[in-house]
Amino acid sequence: MNKVTTPKSFRVKSFGCQMNVYDGERMAELLGAQGMEAAGEGENADLVVLNTCHIREKAAEKVYSDIGRIVKDWDDDDGSSPLIAVAGCVAQAEGEEIMKRAKDVRMVVGPQAYHRLPEMIGRASAGERVTDTDMPAEAKFGALPARRKRAPSAFLTVQEGCDKFCTYCVVPYTRGAEISRPYGDLIDEAQKLVEQGAREITLLGQNVNAWTGEDAKGRAIGLDGLIRELAKLPDLARIRYTTSHPNDMTDALIAAHGEVEKLMPYLHLPVQAGSDPILAAMNRSHTAESYIRLIERVREARPDIAISGDFIVGFPGETDADFEATLQMVDTIRYAAAFSFKYSPRPGTPAATMGDQIAGDVMDERLQRLQAAITRDQLAFNQASVGKTCQVLVERKGRREGQWLGKTPWLQSAHFTGDYAVGDLVDVELLEAGPNSLSARVC
Repeated sequence: MNKVTTPKSFRVKSFGCQMNVYDGERMAELLGAQGMEAAGEGENADLVVLNTCHIREKAAEKVYSDIGRIVKDWDDDDGSSPLIAVAGCVAQAEGEEIMKRAKDVRMVVGPQAYHRLPEMIGRASAGERVTDTDMPAEAKFGALPARRKRAPSAFLTVQEGCDKFCTYCVVPYTRGAEISRPYGDLIDEAQKLVEQGAREITLLGQNVNAWTGEDAKGRAIGLDGLIRELAKLPDLARIRYTTSHPNDMTDALIAAHGEVEKLMPYLHLPVQAGSDPILAAMNRSHTAESYIRLIERVREARPDIAISGDFIVGFPGETDADFEATLQMVDTIRYAAAFSFKYSPRPGTPAATMGDQIAGDVMDERLQRLQAAITRDQLAFNQASVGKTCQVLVERKGRREGQWLGKTPWLQSAHFTGDYAVGDLVDVELLEAGPNSLSARVC
């Protein structure tokens, strides 16, 4: 193995969910607080952190491929090599196995231990190979530096872990049990984000609507109470939250959708399947009927709300009739957007050892049919938005001269022209719709 030195530059590459994006941002802030500089595009980084996701198939193999690419692309001729750290859920799941398989990896750190990266870097720079996959969740947040995020839209993790134990999912094993961050810490972090220019904050959690805490007066509150407090921040214009579990959609949270103006009309509420036998095999706590009734109640509170969801096709034992029930669910709900995936077994989960695994060609055909239905409804939702006036939060410049791109309240991408800046809230009329974006003109 080549020699390593104390790193002066870093790059964090995050994969997967929005919580991983948040963790990646926090790691970058932590490394910056240690005096390191983020490497520019195309530049070598002395330290590379691969912040991994374990949800998708072959996630671990992709990590090893990336490690090989990093080493191959390193172009210093002084005999040195980069410090490579594997973080995130693959790190938690694979642990020491990563060290055995990839000799170029110096550090393996789980999602609840990355606040100890500075200490690990010191040891790795001295020649050690260090693994830390402990799970002291609260200690992590208390040890991280103040937020330095400067963007119009920011993520804020409020809850981590999962107690639901869906039979296909590794999250309870890689992220640990459900924990809620303290109310005061969240208000403080949100305030700092707003002071640095955030106009929109998205609250994150594996089951974000399971968040509970005590407010400044010691009263027990849920996510709805936290949202109502955040809405009092004068310069915060928008609030969102994801990902939710149907079991934790309380009456108070549903009511907040109709009562809190800053809470955007968008709800991501995964259902995963439309068949009750498959939902039971997945250990989901809802039925198809209870999920549909729940969506009806949310729409009663906020009639214009956009609903998105998640689906898994080809779960072990899924029959043609089970899949048709999922298509019926899509037809009933009419999602504004949805994510859909073929089932892939995750080692250590109950579903991985279930009988009647579905053939790959059957899953392919079902996924194509499901995605066609989702795309149909997504286009229909966007087309129904044509003629509406709304505010768009400007996120970045477009490809054309004078063009800007931003998000509508319903999380649609909209593009328009004018003299604006990132972070502006612009009143527009929506003119044309495609399945993935809309064109607009300034009112």
